[in-house]
Amino acid sequence: MSSFIRKRAFASLISLIGLVVIVFFLSRLTGDPTDLFLPIEAPEEMRQQFRELNGLNDPLLVQFWNYLGDIVRLDFGVSLRRAQPAIDVVLPAFLWTLQLAAITMALVTGAAIVVGSLAAFRVGGIFDRIASLTSLIGASAPDFWVAIVAIVVFAVGLGWLPTSGTGTVWHWILPVGVLFIRPFGLIVQVVRGSMISALSSGYVKTARAKGVKSRAIIFVHALRNAMLPVITVIGDQAAALLNGAVIVETIFGFPGVGKLMIDSVLQRDFNVVLATIMITALAIFIMNLLIDLTYALLDPRIRY
Repeated sequence: MSSFIRKRAFASLISLIGLVVIVFFLSRLTGDPTDLFLPIEAPEEMRQQFRELNGLNDPLLVQFWNYLGDIVRLDFGVSLRRAQPAIDVVLPAFLWTLQLAAITMALVTGAAIVVGSLAAFRVGGIFDRIASLTSLIGASAPDFWVAIVAIVVFAVGLGWLPTSGTGTVWHWILPVGVLFIRPFGLIVQVVRGSMISALSSGYVKTARAKGVKSRAIIFVHALRNAMLPVITVIGDQAAALLNGAVIVETIFGFPGVGKLMIDSVLQRDFNVVLATIMITALAIFIMNLLIDLTYALLDPRIRY
């Protein structure tokens, strides 16, 4: 098991290093932040002083080498816009996104497993048809379109819910609801397909012949053996929520890491952009490692 963990951790480290290289050089292509942080009439001497203070006068490779050295010391630099350590700007926003993703995935996982399992128990029935249709629609619906429609209907039209903020439970309903739809549809489809295969296996037929109740057959005998592909999709969707909630957070004004990333790119706040991507990528790599360990525990053959 230790060898399995080391291999997965090493692969994640290589990917993380590659991501740092790509993001660092791409972020520099957005332009000189001096033009945003200083007025147009600022003298050249002031511009040079700003660049020197923030290490922007150094050659690009020197800047990258210095940045790598800082990362090793867990120093992500200072935010040009806020004049405070970049990590202090990113962590509060990341915690907001983490809460949003955790609440959404908890609701999605519970609901999708129940709906998908019940749909697979009676294939072709009314419940199966309704579940298959709604999950397919949900998996195909683009988040930005659903978010805009939700605001128009529930916030502007009916006036039931606020359009932005995090002050009360009501502020969370629209962001969570919008992010709920796509992963719910995908996971229901996978649970249904995996459960159909599990329910047609020999051990389930034996359990039925022995008079085991339907609930025990679905949620005890079949579900455990059908969980491996389901865990894969759950992990992918959880990582997608951490990495892909940018549009939803921006539309709803949610103070998460996605909105912070967009704002920092527009402001050319390089250190915050890099810190945001590093923290998010690290969280995703840790999540993927936990998923791999779950695979190994469920099926020891995967370790080899």
